[in-house]
Amino acid sequence: MPPADSAPTSSPATTPSPSADGLVHLQPPFDRYTLGTPFFDELFGKGQEPFPHYQPIHQRLTDLSADELNTRQQAADLAFLNQGITFTVYGDSQATEKIFPYDIVPRVIPADQWATLEKGLEQRITALNLFLKDLYTDARIVSEGIVPLDLIMSCKHYRREMRGLRPPRDVFIVIAGSDLIRDDSGQYFVLEDNLRVPSGVSYMLANREVMKRTLPMLFSRLSVRPIDHYPQAMLRTLASLSPTQHGDPNVVVLTPGVYNSAYFEHTFLARQMGVELVEGRDLLVHNDVVYQRTTAGLKRVDVIYRRIDDAFLDPLTFRPDSMLGVPGLFNAYRAGSVALANAIGNGVADDKAVYCYVPDMIKFYLDEDPILPNIETYQCRRPADKQHVLENLDKLVVKAVGEAGGYGMLVGPHASKAERDAFADAIKDDPANYIAQPTLKLSTAPCLIDGKVEPRHIDLRPYILYGEKCTIIPGGLTRVALKKGSLVVNSSQGGGSKDTWVLY
Repeated sequence: MPPADSAPTSSPATTPSPSADGLVHLQPPFDRYTLGTPFFDELFGKGQEPFPHYQPIHQRLTDLSADELNTRQQAADLAFLNQGITFTVYGDSQATEKIFPYDIVPRVIPADQWATLEKGLEQRITALNLFLKDLYTDARIVSEGIVPLDLIMSCKHYRREMRGLRPPRDVFIVIAGSDLIRDDSGQYFVLEDNLRVPSGVSYMLANREVMKRTLPMLFSRLSVRPIDHYPQAMLRTLASLSPTQHGDPNVVVLTPGVYNSAYFEHTFLARQMGVELVEGRDLLVHNDVVYQRTTAGLKRVDVIYRRIDDAFLDPLTFRPDSMLGVPGLFNAYRAGSVALANAIGNGVADDKAVYCYVPDMIKFYLDEDPILPNIETYQCRRPADKQHVLENLDKLVVKAVGEAGGYGMLVGPHASKAERDAFADAIKDDPANYIAQPTLKLSTAPCLIDGKVEPRHIDLRPYILYGEKCTIIPGGLTRVALKKGSLVVNSSQGGGSKDTWVLY
């Protein structure tokens, strides 16, 4: 069990000391923590003193010796190992199953910052849900020239089968995980929206449980808002979408199986919600109604939280070679006898080219200005943008529009000439498949690295539940690029995570 935290003791203040490289360095355990970099730091900002909301953590880390810090980190790692908190890296020749990397220094967000993020996220998800509803029915936003028709038609996640289909309560986006970053001024931006099968919420919950045992006194002293209500909030949101009227809808979690990279999360959430975890072979469709095979016979299924991509959900409608889905599921969905979370076809709204139009959606559907801005984005489908990108590949981040998890991406300043040349050829061959953005100066946060506290680049994935009402869990998954200098936070690319503390 991780060692208990104790009340802070008095110690000399951490004071800056001069350095030959011109940067400001601090005393242990911050002696490898450099200030004066081009990045905004969550702990120090652009100054040399910790922000008020970080001062108790700064003091506690100063009080603990390197051995004590390492002991606590090791205890946290052991807790993750014992709970089987893992993820899979596809294509790794050495080992596919890995313990999820975890940093014990929490990220802290004060209440006023979080209030703005909540408003901005609710505004964004509301507009995106209205966009999906409109797109698959009247498509006013297309007919009025706000979003180009050719962009929608070229999007690989646009599902023509969804035309005219109205999901229960007109809710397409039930669970969302939009990724936020801070630039060198500390301003928050939305980097992308994850509206298909966003992952990571189990790590958010596991991080909190481990953190409560690792630094309990500090946790209570800072009055951190709780997140452990998420599974029941999620269950209520899913149940509210049930197309049947009986009082106890049958909700299940549909998983591709044990070889999926997020299988731990599927089992974790099913257990926390108290619902069945099923695979496609456990379900069948009869007369456009979905049933679950049980030892007591068939049981009707009302709501499916599916962790399977659209293409594999139903071999009769989508990929005929899929062994993961349920034959006839789409017909049952079209008939309105079952709810799916998230809806089929959501991928068109989190496409990285469609992302550029979210501010226009907010204005079109809500008549409001965006609270959370987008990152400047170049669309290679536009000739002028394509030319700019090809001429500046060494300065830009290039992304394939339909990919996720850090795949299909080039970080130009860190790429070799051969890698840039390969991406240039790919852009020329299929320009509509790529967008580019400036290389962002992602904010940094304190992380425990080999007994020392060092800055590492981070982002934030808050989780939004959208049903009868919008529920945003206070915090989210702070992802960390644990490799020094890396800007890629995805676990599949060597990243880890830390607990996110939102204060009252």
